[in-house]
Amino acid sequence: MIERLRNGDLRALARAISIVENGASGAMKLLAECKWSAGKAMKIGITGPPGAGKSTLIDQMARWLHRRGEKVGIIAVDPSSPYTGGALLGDRIRMQELTADSGVYIRSMASRGAVGGITPAVQDVCDVIAASGREWILIETVGVGQDEVKIASLADLTVVVLVPGLGDDIQSLKAGLMEIADLFVVNKSDCDGAARVVAEILAVQELSGAKRGPIVPVLETVATTGTGIADLMGEIVRQRQHAPKHSPHISCAKDLKLDHLGIAVKSIADSRKLYEVLGLAVLHEETIEHEQVHTAMLPVGESRLELLQPLKEDSVIGRFLQKRGEGLHHIAIKVTDIDRMFATLRGKGVRLVSDKVRVGAGGHKYFFVHPSSAGGVLIEIVGEKE
Repeated sequence: MIERLRNGDLRALARAISIVENGASGAMKLLAECKWSAGKAMKIGITGPPGAGKSTLIDQMARWLHRRGEKVGIIAVDPSSPYTGGALLGDRIRMQELTADSGVYIRSMASRGAVGGITPAVQDVCDVIAASGREWILIETVGVGQDEVKIASLADLTVVVLVPGLGDDIQSLKAGLMEIADLFVVNKSDCDGAARVVAEILAVQELSGAKRGPIVPVLETVATTGTGIADLMGEIVRQRQHAPKHSPHISCAKDLKLDHLGIAVKSIADSRKLYEVLGLAVLHEETIEHEQVHTAMLPVGESRLELLQPLKEDSVIGRFLQKRGEGLHHIAIKVTDIDRMFATLRGKGVRLVSDKVRVGAGGHKYFFVHPSSAGGVLIEIVGEKE
């Protein structure tokens, strides 16, 4: 399937997305392969209030890119019914003239009750589409409110679409959406009040300029006729050329942090004396029966030291002390998406101690990387609480 996907097979692409979206058997392995074979697809998020014309705008954007010979993927997220769980998936109907063209692939997704304008599976679907060789991915969110801004953490560039005639225009320009935009588009600019909306967007930015930095461009379009699309896409291409280059690795450094250092000791009571002299205090002690260890946590800045005292000699920490004596047992690194990290490391052939992601003390998810793959040090990967 991966080979067919890379060669542009639309059926393989559709099937791969279904597997990933539904969490079917083999999804994690498939995702790992897609992540490491993905190209440099530019992800553009298009968000804004309902009725702003986002679908029609995306239709015109995709046509513009296709005329330049670019391969495009479109993800359209529609709201799910709180009663039946179903979704109309009407965005695809609006773009139906594009669906017959193999250069543009459209995937409709239901929000499945997720808030923030997108569903958590969108990131995974983007990885699959990128692996199919598409250079652009246009992501349309559910019609969003002021605080539904998750698209900004996913997209490389976020376009906020507004229109005249929303009533209290300033109400639509409060925090949230105003703060995530890389580009503002006033669509339906042939309607009365468009110039006022443009002026208000610029005014709001000038008032908060000291915090926001440079003024975000504001462009006018009429998506139904294609007016302004060339200017819009020209600005997007310009921003793409000047954007910082991203590494294709599984996570940016900002998504990783040192969680704690695990230190094997014979006696916590004896060992903590030194740390208390240094001004560190034990915040929490706990006995973990299934690991036969007693732990004590000492906060150090944003990280911690974890003292590990074995309850039995024939335990993991007990055997470590017998073999190596007291000292550093492991380094724990916290990640934002531990399941994705597990699948990616395993897919790249990294030797893991764990056969799956497990749930430990306090409900946190974790797994271990074998020292042979980590320069002789046991690495614990820690995630959020289950």
